Amino acid sequence: MPPSHRCFALGRLFFQRFYQALLIALLPVSSISASESIPLQTTLMSGGAGSVEQFDHNAYSLPLGNMSMTKRLDFSVGNSFFRNPWVAAPASTEARDGLGPLFNTNSCQGCHLKDGRGHPPSGDEVPIALFLRLSLPASQADSATLEQRGALPVPNYGLQLQTAAIPGAQPEGKLIIEYRPREVSFADGANVTLQEPLYSIAEPAYGELPADLQTSPRLAPPMIGLGLLAAIPEADLIAAADPDDADGDGISGRINHVWDARSGSTVMGRFGWKAGEPSIEQQGLHAFAGDMGLTSSLVPRTDCMESQGCESFPAGGTPEVSDDLADFVTFYASSLAVPMRRHMDDPAVKQGAERFNSLGCAGCHTPRHRTAADTPRAALAGQEIWPYSDLLLHDLGDALADHRSEFKADGREWRTPPLWGIGLAQTVNPRAGFLHDGRARTLEEAILWHGGEAEAATQHYRDLPADQRAELLRFLESL
Repeated sequence: MPPSHRCFALGRLFFQRFYQALLIALLPVSSISASESIPLQTTLMSGGAGSVEQFDHNAYSLPLGNMSMTKRLDFSVGNSFFRNPWVAAPASTEARDGLGPLFNTNSCQGCHLKDGRGHPPSGDEVPIALFLRLSLPASQADSATLEQRGALPVPNYGLQLQTAAIPGAQPEGKLIIEYRPREVSFADGANVTLQEPLYSIAEPAYGELPADLQTSPRLAPPMIGLGLLAAIPEADLIAAADPDDADGDGISGRINHVWDARSGSTVMGRFGWKAGEPSIEQQGLHAFAGDMGLTSSLVPRTDCMESQGCESFPAGGTPEVSDDLADFVTFYASSLAVPMRRHMDDPAVKQGAERFNSLGCAGCHTPRHRTAADTPRAALAGQEIWPYSDLLLHDLGDALADHRSEFKADGREWRTPPLWGIGLAQTVNPRAGFLHDGRARTLEEAILWHGGEAEAATQHYRDLPADQRAELLRFLESL
């Protein structure tokens, strides 16, 4: 390279670095001052005393480390029902018959691979760990339907597209996913190509789909730490909500108010991609009903509509999921331990943790909580935990919007997903995707999709030089 060209290149690099440093120095004062009060994790025990030292493909499948041996037996029983497939009725396997007639998968483990997150289908694969929520515009529903179901079911199809069926029944249709590229550029000139998913339904088997059909793809989330999240005092989550952005930091955080079938009343939601479920029990039994076509005493009807004729097929009992079985599965789901942190002494991880706070990521991904001291289960009570979530709804912008409401969550809002254990997601399931539909193949892609209330933090990330972006990713990988 001629000397003149070399000088020009060096000069351009100097100004790029100077510009990036200036942008970082000029972060809003509110985000810098706020980061000073956000705690940095100094303990390996992300899930409190029950955290486990397991970092391989079984990292998400261990019971709480501080749980008694007696309770571990209950955990094992729940695990067997979570893992083993259900079959159509009648069958000699009476404890696990009654599948369908319409369903998405035949086992809980079918979606939550090794108790971790699912992945979108590839090529001509039938989707298993990703499904499509359905509804009509909420404006067409009566208040009772919205209060108790959160959305208006679609005639002949219900609230979820079932892509499988037992012999003699017809699947509702085929879920088609196509991708188109979306380019994102960094301030230093680097580029990343995101994949934007486009969803459609082919071969609808129960009549024409309405023109105003609303859809929302949902990927199976990881199961770890659910019992600890349930034990965070409701008052703490309410105190963190800022629906009108009273502090002016650009981050609101809203509570979803959802129907609790156990109490017969509206309560705070904290589970599911839009915080549409109030408890681990109800979330699990809704999955039995919607994903596998199985009834329970808490959720006595499946997603099959009367017009689809599911009543003409043999049932596996009334209900098909007995109360004892439901209790074992709920106990199992609430007892999966969180893996310990890794590489916390790595200087890059430490720098990344500080940058996570200073860029504003911790404004929604709240690092630390403490579970209630009076929680009935001793293994979950009074624990300092590091889930990196406020469990609140946030507007994440148009790029991630599904334009479908669920109870009080609107079409741009999603609950902040916990980040603990996320660095092991693709160790547990090498094909695991990130975000609500698995569109992000890497953690960096997941960051770059964030908009809305997270737009400022995402822009700050794009403005960082490559080595500082790498440090932030190293931090996330250590969780």
